[in-house]
Amino acid sequence: MEMTKLEAARREYADWCHAIGIDTIKDLDKALLEGRGVEFINLCEARQERKYAAIADQILWNSKRARIVMMAGPSSSGKTSSSLRIAQQCKVLGLNPKVIELDNYFVEREQTPVDENGEKDFECLGAMDTELLNRHLNALLEGEEIEVPKFNFVEGRKEYLGNRLRLDRNDILMMEGIHALNPALTYAVDQSKIFRIYISAMSALDFDESDHGSTTDKRLLRRIVRDNRTRGHSPEATIMRWPSVRSGEVRNIFPFEENADVMFNSSMLYDLPLLKYYAEPLLYEIKETSPAYGKAQSLIASLSKVVALKPSEISIIPPTSIMREFIGGQTL
Repeated sequence: MEMTKLEAARREYADWCHAIGIDTIKDLDKALLEGRGVEFINLCEARQERKYAAIADQILWNSKRARIVMMAGPSSSGKTSSSLRIAQQCKVLGLNPKVIELDNYFVEREQTPVDENGEKDFECLGAMDTELLNRHLNALLEGEEIEVPKFNFVEGRKEYLGNRLRLDRNDILMMEGIHALNPALTYAVDQSKIFRIYISAMSALDFDESDHGSTTDKRLLRRIVRDNRTRGHSPEATIMRWPSVRSGEVRNIFPFEENADVMFNSSMLYDLPLLKYYAEPLLYEIKETSPAYGKAQSLIASLSKVVALKPSEISIIPPTSIMREFIGGQTL
C-alpha cells in the first residue's frame, strides 16, 4: 500500500534521526550528557534551512501556474515562523511574497454560524466570507487591484482602510489559516493556481520500546511556553483550553492535510530538551486541586525522561529559529 504524504514525511524524519544515530530519547539524552547539545542544535537548524529552501524552490518552479501559496497546520506547529522563513527563501530566488491575512475575511459578527451549544463558531468555514475572498483572489490572478479589508474584532465587522493590493510580475500571494488546505475555501478559484503547504510537528522520538512520544503533547508544551510568555496565560488555562483546540483541528485541519503539495515537519531533535527547561517549572505550579493537574503530571512524567538543555546551549539557538517563536528572542 502506498504511503500517505504524512506517513512519508514522518518516515523521512525517522530515517534522518537514525542516520545521525538518534532513534530514541535515550539516545538523545546520552548525546546531550556527552556535551553534544550545541552540535545537535546547529545540525537541526541547518536541516530546517535546507527544507525551507527546497520548498521555496518548488514555489518558484510552480509560480507561473500557481501564484497563490496557502499554508495550514495544527496549533503550535510553528506556522508563523515557517511562513516567514519560506517567504525569506522565496525572496532569495527573486520572488516577491505578498501576504493576505485570512483573519480579515471573517463574515460580519451577526452572520457567524452557531455551534450545537448555541455559541458562535468562529472556527468553522461558514465563519469566513468565502464569496468575497474568492472574488478578490480571482481579481488578483487577473492582474486587477483589490482593497483588502481589515477585520475589526472589537466591532465584529470588516473595515476598508485603503490597503490596496495588486500582483505584479514576480509577486506571489501567501496566506495562512486553519482552512487553507480546504478546497471549499477557494471554491471559485482554479485549484491548479494554488500551491498548498502543510506545516506540523509530525514526529516525536520514542522514549523507549513501549513508550512512543506524543506529537500532540509536544505541541501542547510549545503552546504552554509561548502563551505564558506572550499572552500571560497560565499553564492551567492552556491545558484546559487544549481539548477545544484539538477538536477544531480534527474538524477543520486534519481531514484536508493530504491536499498539501508539500509537507513540512517542524519537529526539532532538540525541542523536548529545550521545552523541558521552560515548561517543567510552569507545570509544577499547577496544584493538585486543579482540573488540569492530571495532564500536568502526565507531561511532567514524560519530561522526567528527558535531559534538559543548558542555558549556554539555549543561548546559541539562532534568532531566526522556529523554536524562538515559543521561547522568545526571534528576529523574523
